[in-house]
Amino acid sequence: MSHVSASNLAYAHPGGNLLFENVSFKITPGAHVGVVGVNGVGKSTLFGVLMGTLPADAGAAVVGGRVAHMPQDVGVTGDPRTVRELLLGLTTGALRDAGERMHAAEAALAGGDDAAGMALGAAIGDWSELGGYELEAQWDAACRRIVRAGFRELADRPAITLSGGERKRLVLDVLLRSDAEVLLLDEPDNFLDVPAKRELERQLTGTKKTVLVISHDRDLLTEAVTVILTLEGNGAWLHHGSYATYPAAREERQRRLGDAVARWQEEEKRLRELVRTFKERARYSPDLAKRADAFETRWKRFKESGPPPPPVTERQIKVRLRGADSARRVLDLRHVGVPGLVKPFSDEVHFGERVGIIGPNGGGKTHLMRLLAGQPPAAGELVTGPRVSIGLFTQLNARSDFAGRGVLEVVEERLGATQPSMSALARYGLQEASRRTYDTLSGGQKARLEILCLELEGHNLLLLDEPTDNLDIDSCEALESALDSFEGTLVAVSHDRAFVRRLDRFLMVLHDGTVLGLPDPHSALEALGDPAAAREVPLAKVL
Repeated sequence: MSHVSASNLAYAHPGGNLLFENVSFKITPGAHVGVVGVNGVGKSTLFGVLMGTLPADAGAAVVGGRVAHMPQDVGVTGDPRTVRELLLGLTTGALRDAGERMHAAEAALAGGDDAAGMALGAAIGDWSELGGYELEAQWDAACRRIVRAGFRELADRPAITLSGGERKRLVLDVLLRSDAEVLLLDEPDNFLDVPAKRELERQLTGTKKTVLVISHDRDLLTEAVTVILTLEGNGAWLHHGSYATYPAAREERQRRLGDAVARWQEEEKRLRELVRTFKERARYSPDLAKRADAFETRWKRFKESGPPPPPVTERQIKVRLRGADSARRVLDLRHVGVPGLVKPFSDEVHFGERVGIIGPNGGGKTHLMRLLAGQPPAAGELVTGPRVSIGLFTQLNARSDFAGRGVLEVVEERLGATQPSMSALARYGLQEASRRTYDTLSGGQKARLEILCLELEGHNLLLLDEPTDNLDIDSCEALESALDSFEGTLVAVSHDRAFVRRLDRFLMVLHDGTVLGLPDPHSALEALGDPAAAREVPLAKVL
């Protein structure tokens, strides 16, 4: 049976702090579960424990049936693996061992090691007997569906030659069509454009597999899951419903926990007062001594059992993006384009506007953001208005100017003193990471640090490239709320539909490089669902 269960799980980083404890839950076969929790609480680590690749420090986890795992880093740059190695990494046990031995022997033989021939023959035999060639046929079909090329053509290519979205879609296609009965998907929606996200939602809704999916995409959690598993530092709890009803359920749970603690405190106080009263009376009436002792025993047992769990301390970051005034015309794009990606177009961005840059993966949106940030255009002219200060948030949180530096050092550079720097880090939930280097931070922590630096630098034009990709839901909502009151101009690339709904107007970059103007979130989301229909939208300034 494809169930998943955990009983009193605990995990601590080797030689480090406790990540989570007392985690218990049971997922029934066929359930589609969204796993949520603040950045750094251990969601990816929980998947490692369920897969058996990380040892629990306490408790036990059981996964019934064949299990497959999609790691979080499938779409990131810098992955040194080939496409073959990427897909082989989705297998487990003897099949994976045979595939790795076969690949190593082929490389050794190609390097002139004639003795590797025997090892290759044995590995090929094991690979064939375990169904490896049937698996390669499935990989070939997936490659043709997603990349429009066969597996043999792609096998030895570096995986990074595929876009992040192509890698995600390829892995998802293989896993959803595999014989695995349980899927653990770690942020499968990152790097996917809106049509690919909608297709993923349809696939998850239609599968009979048991699925646990870590995601920060509120639309996906609303459309594609039926249970929400919340991981907390001290425990976990299940909400039997989609994300549509989750915020209200979480608020009600917090209220109930607070009421239970208050009732416990009232009862403890009542019993303590009874003990005091009867002990006082027993001084004058020895007959009451036994009753006083009985009340004292009851009070001590009640205290020993301890109070119920308190409400979870809210860890939402506190973003203070203030901005400042600038010229009315912030950006003037005059026949600006990106050769081979974006055809020349013209537009003006005015002070206070919230402009979204949207479109399918690979259309050149990130290249366009770099131009807006100051990279000289190869075609056309970009004029930045007076008193405009530009701050750029990078899609992959790969800041070369932060590399190798301490987190506190980065913030002190902007604030000049340790105490205010630590206070700022605390507002973003980064105080415990203050002594670490930027390179050791998680994706969510890097994103929060980058937003904090934008805040401290005081820009009035923010260029945000996929700002919500690595943020937990509470942090996304904190950022969105801060941007609503930001006194400045915003240009953002995003595939996050909840974030897109907060913007005013849009520039849509199509695969052929055409740039279309869209007047509101409704037309933008419609166009993302059907880019071909978007060509009919009338344009004003865009050429």
